[in-house]
Amino acid sequence: MIKALRSILNWLAEPALVGAVMVCATTAIAQPFYVPSGSMEPTIQIGDALLGSKFAYGYSRYSVPYGVGPDASGRLFGRLPRRGDVVVFRLPRDPSVSYVKRVIGLPGDHVQMIHGRLVINGAEVPLKLAGTGQVEEEDGSHRSIARYIETLPGGVQHPIFKSGWDGPLDDTADMVVPRGHVFMMGDNRDNSLDSRVAAQNGGVGMVPVENLVARADITLGSVDFLNARNPVGWLTRIRLSRFLHLI
Repeated sequence: MIKALRSILNWLAEPALVGAVMVCATTAIAQPFYVPSGSMEPTIQIGDALLGSKFAYGYSRYSVPYGVGPDASGRLFGRLPRRGDVVVFRLPRDPSVSYVKRVIGLPGDHVQMIHGRLVINGAEVPLKLAGTGQVEEEDGSHRSIARYIETLPGGVQHPIFKSGWDGPLDDTADMVVPRGHVFMMGDNRDNSLDSRVAAQNGGVGMVPVENLVARADITLGSVDFLNARNPVGWLTRIRLSRFLHLI
């Protein structure tokens, strides 16, 4: 009986060890994420599989898979992100949901949209036209859209899509980022629910640093599921150019 029990325990030891290593790795090192929406186009496309660095900003309860860590404010080995970082975070009004956006404002920053132009701390952020791109809609269709390069304070440059200058989120109040929070925006500026909309109004609102999960560093791969009507079609919608693509 004891010999049989020992054999069972030995048989279970290896998968248990593998499982423990995987949990530790996804908690402390990196974690993959799948992107189902186009709010971060053109930087991140629908169907991209991202790899996020979990150690970039330290650790909180949301660093643990399924958010089962202890409920405590702040972060272990915590560091603020830089303006321009692309970050995976837990939605403040529903932490079971993960979003990916770009950090636009840090604690104490004044952030405002005026006629579609981003203003940080009273200065309009430089914007340069960079041709056009193809934006993918939620129904899988594509349309041409203006592409710009935005230069944030500190010098980080990144692309955005912008189709107009009088949309519902193109004129906002002057919003001050509270201590311990960051201001997030999507690169697809006219199709992004982000910190421009308060949480009580169904938006993202200011994001507590505790909710940061990982810095999105690389696209592992990409499959355009929206345009693949069946599993067989997935093979024709694999975007090889997106594999191991730095963000």
